[in-house]
Amino acid sequence: MPDHRYYDEGFKREVRWDVPLTEGYDYTALEDTSLTEEIASCDVLWVHGWQSATLREAIQIASRTGKKVLMRGENSDMAMPDGGMMRAWLKRRYLNRIFECCDGFLSIGHLNRMYYLNRGIEKSRIFPMPYAVDNLAFAKAAAAAREQEPSLKERLGIPRDVPVILFAGKLSRRKRPDILFWAMHSLGDISPAPALVFAGDGEMMGELKSAAPNAHFVGFVNQTELPAYYAMADVFVLPSEKEPWGLAINEAMACGTAVVVSDEVGCAADLVDEHTGVVFETGDVSALADALRLAIANAGPMGKAAKEKISGWDFEADVAGLNQALKALGAKP
Repeated sequence: MPDHRYYDEGFKREVRWDVPLTEGYDYTALEDTSLTEEIASCDVLWVHGWQSATLREAIQIASRTGKKVLMRGENSDMAMPDGGMMRAWLKRRYLNRIFECCDGFLSIGHLNRMYYLNRGIEKSRIFPMPYAVDNLAFAKAAAAAREQEPSLKERLGIPRDVPVILFAGKLSRRKRPDILFWAMHSLGDISPAPALVFAGDGEMMGELKSAAPNAHFVGFVNQTELPAYYAMADVFVLPSEKEPWGLAINEAMACGTAVVVSDEVGCAADLVDEHTGVVFETGDVSALADALRLAIANAGPMGKAAKEKISGWDFEADVAGLNQALKALGAKP
């Protein structure tokens, strides 16, 4: 749509992001041009995955016309396993045909890099281009939010001395927001008792409200408002199953917030350690409760370490990796 409004199936509502999505670079909507014309005029085709027919067609056109192709996807064996023997064999053949048309691969992190290596891609064809957010923008907005009076915590009716546990994202079954309120029942030894805040919308909203009547449900929160929630939180939690990465973790860390993630969140391998947060076994309520207890007790130093660590996962690192790849392909950076 012209104003970038669309219906998001995960949030179960119409969404219009309040940050510019197309500023700062030239762009053309596919409906106003053709893949053949655009690819003919480019030096290198950079595609984000191969999940749609349009992406696969673009890769084929570039390959046929001698254009270099860079692939940047989210895939990992943890989040997207090949499956059983016959399914795995068929999927490998399918992927081989796609990857044979690609000249370079832009790795978003460790698990993504291993995914390509496990499928026979040479190390020399894989270049680091870490998943990143605008760290500076999130950090500045979080700092400003912490200085506001009254604070967001006060506006939500949460006493100043009460620690806050935050979930922000789609309230979908794969994200496992339900496991949070079960884990909260095990935190009775923490005084004052933490407050649980859900920022998001989705298929589980009604179910969660019924199961956790004392939690704070603020609904869908747009991009410019998110830093205030991260700044308010002592701990940000992403308990997802088979999450390829989890950019919300980047956002929370940039805001100086300690993080707790399941071991099926892709970014955990790169970003979450004993200094920045806690990793727990997916679906294990007791393990999540222990992780929350540890993170709450160390929220200050963990948040500081998280902000420091994520500083290296930025747009400058992305540009450096892209330039490295372009140079290897013989293209001008």
